Amino acid sequence: EVQIDGEKAEGGSLYDDWDFLAAKEINDPDVSKPTDWVDEQQMDDPEDTKPEDFDVPQHIADPEATKPEDWDDEMDGEWEAPQIDNPEYKGEWKAKRIDNPEYKGEWVHPQIANPEYEDDSELYAYDSFGAIGFDLWQVKSGTIFDSVLITDDEAALATQVAAFKVRAEGEAAAKKTAEDAETAAKEAEEALKAAEKE
Repeated sequence: EVQIDGEKAEGGSLYDDWDFLAAKEINDPDVSKPTDWVDEQQMDDPEDTKPEDFDVPQHIADPEATKPEDWDDEMDGEWEAPQIDNPEYKGEWKAKRIDNPEYKGEWVHPQIANPEYEDDSELYAYDSFGAIGFDLWQVKSGTIFDSVLITDDEAALATQVAAFKVRAEGEAAAKKTAEDAETAAKEAEEALKAAEKE
């Protein structure tokens, strides 16, 4: 569990959410999907046929185009009208889809115990963590990380959180005092400037 200022921010399991250990179960290597297994939920309707008038070209010669008056067949070659999209074109024909009566559902590979799996009840435990890294993306500078605690002792956590909150409250009060003093100084300066103008 990850706490920030004593409040839970994230939670999870080193065993379930990470691949530190080999999987408890694996696909049974002696079992494979039957060759006659049908896992296509839908199929083309065998009774659906393409309309006779469906096949038309995607592009046609522009019926409004005319051969330029200065076109010379001997010099320019045989004139051909530019191509435009055919308004009658319907795209590639595809048969209507229907439910497949042979559909058996998604095939699930049977699982067996992984002979290479070894449990580790102290996966989280290290004599020393050495260092802590934070991989973050933020748009505002000035973030401070302090008082990082890694522990499995709830009593130690409660003690440290209580001490942190006392210090944080003192820091917040000191910050407010400094901000109030700065605001008062600015107001006094502005009042002095206004008086001088009068």
